[in-house]
Amino acid sequence: MIYPFMTLDDETEIVHSEAYNDNGTETVKVYFEKPVYGGFHSAECYLPSYEWKNIEGFSPERIQALQEFLESVAHIVIRLAREGGFDNAANF
Repeated sequence: MIYPFMTLDDETEIVHSEAYNDNGTETVKVYFEKPVYGGFHSAECYLPSYEWKNIEGFSPERIQALQEFLESVAHIVIRLAREGGFDNAANF
């Protein structure tokens, strides 16, 4: 299941997966997508390792900015991933 997280001021949408087990490590996939003329820029980042994959269109500088942002909210994303997104989160 994929859950919405937020939309940034530049229209970059952020969604995340449920928490899942990846070889004994609790993992959450965070997906970034920004509409641009003719398509989208997109990227995936896996928490808690911050491993980036499938980067399309985002510059290295933009990925660094997204990394810094994600580091500041990762604890929230992981908690939401465990609880089924904002709609199911307790005491948020």
